[in-house]
Amino acid sequence: MSADMVTTWVLCWRIDRRDGVTIGLTGHDHDLWIDGLRYRAAPGLTPSAIVRGDGLDPDLMEASGALTSAAIGERDLLGGRWDGASVAAIAVDWTGVEPAVPLGQGEIGTMQLGEGGFTAELRGIGALLDQPVAEETSPDCRAALGDRRCRVAMAGRRRLVRVTGWDGDATLTLDAVEPVANAYGQGRLIWFGGANAGLEAMVARSEENRIRLSAAPAFAVEGRPLVELVEGCDKRLDTCLSRFGNVVNFRGEPFLPGIDLLTRYPGA
Repeated sequence: MSADMVTTWVLCWRIDRRDGVTIGLTGHDHDLWIDGLRYRAAPGLTPSAIVRGDGLDPDLMEASGALTSAAIGERDLLGGRWDGASVAAIAVDWTGVEPAVPLGQGEIGTMQLGEGGFTAELRGIGALLDQPVAEETSPDCRAALGDRRCRVAMAGRRRLVRVTGWDGDATLTLDAVEPVANAYGQGRLIWFGGANAGLEAMVARSEENRIRLSAAPAFAVEGRPLVELVEGCDKRLDTCLSRFGNVVNFRGEPFLPGIDLLTRYPGA
């Protein structure tokens, strides 16, 4: 490849957020249209060296840049909108003579904010090899409520409600009462309105028309935003039996002796 040809190649990033938003960024000085997506010029976006190999080590790369794009703002970064977003890096010949060359793909890992910019770690597909391949035994169920192993129907266990009050921390008041005690404990809340729209939160506990989130909302709650509540489960066998009637799909070992068996003795 000649030096003249190298000067026509630019790096592009396609980022797909978990809430369905997709943006394209390029290091070129003009916007580019690739496969129907507009890659906006972001000259301040600087990638680290991208190393590709056939080994089993996870592929890691970093990208840093100034917060100059309206699509990526400090407020959204701090709010977690970009956490876990999928990323694809490609090299593109902006003259259109040569086809695009894929460089790597994965998801956004840790992000750090600095003076006037950000640094994002991009975890490649090889990073999936770091995850455990076998489950450990546990007295509690290891399935998620409603997944393919649990098989509890979730059609009637989701509902749209409005937030009518916020204590300034992690407690919300709703315009509806829970169907059973602590129905949404260990469940999820998905924001459809307000400044937190598109974000998800874990519910620590629910009581009548109030819920306690595991962490305070990223942004202040104003007005009466619409949210979706998804019921949760405390993973215990008696809950699986009494509330869901789903013991046949319980994924735990509640009667398996633990290490406390070694400390038992007659009369203890």
